[in-house]
Amino acid sequence: MHSVNDRSRDIGEFVPRPDDDLIICRCEEVTKGEIRKAVHEGMFTMTEVRRYLRTGMGLCQGQTCGRLVKNIIAKELGISPAELEPATSRAPMRPTEMHILADEAKEDA
Repeated sequence: MHSVNDRSRDIGEFVPRPDDDLIICRCEEVTKGEIRKAVHEGMFTMTEVRRYLRTGMGLCQGQTCGRLVKNIIAKELGISPAELEPATSRAPMRPTEMHILADEAKEDA
């Protein structure tokens, strides 16, 4: 059995496919071909692809594309999607206006 992170195994050369221009992550406009190419360039985990291409970092936080990205990575690696660890989830952050923070101190007084 092989490890998902075993970088010594050969997954083959990246070969473009007709559906590579299909947008998988709509929030960040990442295509199937970009994900496939990233795997062939050495990004073997969900977290690596996420950090490299920003898949799942848009407004939906991967709710729309997460499963699709996982399946594409697994197929390129020749493994089951169940063998891939999910990317680290973080709470979505939104900008906070300074006056909101300033008003908080007034309420405590």
